Amino acid sequence: QLQLVESGGDLVQPGGSLRLSCTASGRTLDYYTVGWFRQVPGEQREGISCILGRGGRLYYADSVAGRFSISRDNDNNAVYLQMDNLRPQDTAVYYCAAGGATTNNCLLERYYPKDNWGKGTLVTVSS
Repeated sequence: QLQLVESGGDLVQPGGSLRLSCTASGRTLDYYTVGWFRQVPGEQREGISCILGRGGRLYYADSVAGRFSISRDNDNNAVYLQMDNLRPQDTAVYYCAAGGATTNNCLLERYYPKDNWGKGTLVTVSS
């Protein structure tokens, strides 16, 4: 069974950078489309980036395009989210999920099975 664990969340000043990791166990992550989502308490979860399986395309939400970068590390069975030029509005709990989407639908939460989500990591952007 696939298990996902996010890490790398922290408190960072505006303009700073963080790299989040989504590390998998139980399955080979490269076979899956992996998405990064974020959620502010009281708001809907937002899809911000995803990478299709087996070296497929990358997608970004407008809110993070040009600042965030998603990548795979198959040696470590992980997917990373490099976040640069962070803003206070990027403050949220960040989740990764794995599924089978094959287009930019990978930014939509409903394309990921309920069991294929991590528990999240908190990113706080504040001075």
